[in-house]
Amino acid sequence: MTSHALPATTLATSPRVTARRIGAVFAGLFTIFAVTTATDAALHAAGIYPASGVVMSHGLFLLAAAYRVVYGVLGCYVTARVAPNRPLAHALVLGLIGTLISIAGSIAMWDAGPGWYALAVIFTALPCAWLGGQLRLVQLARAR
Repeated sequence: MTSHALPATTLATSPRVTARRIGAVFAGLFTIFAVTTATDAALHAAGIYPASGVVMSHGLFLLAAAYRVVYGVLGCYVTARVAPNRPLAHALVLGLIGTLISIAGSIAMWDAGPGWYALAVIFTALPCAWLGGQLRLVQLARAR
């Protein structure tokens, strides 16, 4: 009778690999937060966005949604790039975290803007994660 069990070394993950996995997700999350916050601040400073507390027009919310999609893909690519293995899986973990954060933010800030914007941010997190991970997979395939 042949055993099909995996060796213990493949089942166990070293603390170093676990730290790299967690670090990869945090690197992508930090990237998204940093570039989004910097862009928001720059648009406020340039007078494109109104002062805090003033509701923006739908066009400005569309602009915000557009660059959040781009930054979401970028952040998930960073996660996939830094991940020690399985880049797409790590990017999708970040996408799930982004979805949960977006849901919490939408609940807390529902009246701060149009409902479509809150829903767009929620529903674009996982597609952005998939795209960011796929970009890394394409990059890896070309390097072979």
